[in-house]
Amino acid sequence: MMGSKARHFAPLIQMSLEELVPHDHFYRHLERTLDLSFVREFVHETYANGGRPSIDPIVFFKLQLVMFFEGIRSERQLMRHAADRLSVRWYLGYDLSEPLPQHSSLTKIRTRYGIEVFRRFFDAIVEQCQEAGLVWGRELYVDGTKVAANAGKESVKPRFAVEAHLSGLFDTGIEEPVDEVEQQKSQEELAGSDAPVPLPVSFSPADCEELARHNAARHDWIEEVGAQDRRVKGRNYQRIADFQVSITDPDATIMHSKGGVDLGYHTHYVVDGGKARIIVAALVTPSEVMDNQPMLDLIWRTRFRWKLWPRHITGDKKYGSEENLIAIEHQGIHAYIPIPDMDHRTEFFSSEDFTYDAERETLAHSVILILTKDSQ
Repeated sequence: MMGSKARHFAPLIQMSLEELVPHDHFYRHLERTLDLSFVREFVHETYANGGRPSIDPIVFFKLQLVMFFEGIRSERQLMRHAADRLSVRWYLGYDLSEPLPQHSSLTKIRTRYGIEVFRRFFDAIVEQCQEAGLVWGRELYVDGTKVAANAGKESVKPRFAVEAHLSGLFDTGIEEPVDEVEQQKSQEELAGSDAPVPLPVSFSPADCEELARHNAARHDWIEEVGAQDRRVKGRNYQRIADFQVSITDPDATIMHSKGGVDLGYHTHYVVDGGKARIIVAALVTPSEVMDNQPMLDLIWRTRFRWKLWPRHITGDKKYGSEENLIAIEHQGIHAYIPIPDMDHRTEFFSSEDFTYDAERETLAHSVILILTKDSQ
């Protein structure tokens, strides 16, 4: 006789998540080893003194970690995942009868916190890993990956038209009045305050001024939060993204992938060479930004922020630019980075196929020379 399963769910009685989640589960280990109470200090200024209680900041950052560990792309998908996983509910501290936060609330919180709070959160986690002895520091790996954006190619429009439209919407042309009394008062307070004591350096005033001019002129990828340098560097140097922008996701740019052409991003990482493989630096840029461009900024920040002295740095041939190799070796660090074969990227003749004739001061192609000798 064929059986038939009736769908009937009885209410849970005397059942706890503590019993349902295994004791050796990953999130139990994470809860024991990672204390996130420090985030309250980071975000304290973003909340008002009164009003309705918000989502616990610790819960918010726990959800961000779940997104990272589970490879989830959006807050909407994250909350659907949390509703189905008992272990995630346990990690967040929400019982089966408690409603989970709305995905729209997470988006608003993320926007209110801003990039600086997330940077401090990232640094605090790496600092705990370093205190626990998980960061080796003698070897660094650099790598990157492509991430598709949630926007279609149809959303790409001419940049000048989009920027003109946005400036017309938000630029009212009305300047805020300047309170001269308050401005003078603030200047007097600044002049009366104790000036910081300059640190002793071996640079002369002229060298310091030259260094300041150099740093002001260069494009700092970390300070610019991965934004592309739109300054044209040559008469014939042009990028597609300089003239086109997506109205759906302005930060994403054209990305070539195996499936064709899409919009996307590049994520850049610096990973410690120890057994724990701790990510010590990360940066997200538009997909048009090549892997070798923000490499030096990420490496130098990693060295000085975490006081690391790596013996060598490893990366694939995407990072093998002349500027990167010279800068790394100049610091006494071995660069285990292959040099890309720029001469054989295409089917056209490369510089190796030509021979310089000093007497005639001309270049002759090797194939022509061979044919000439054969004919003789």
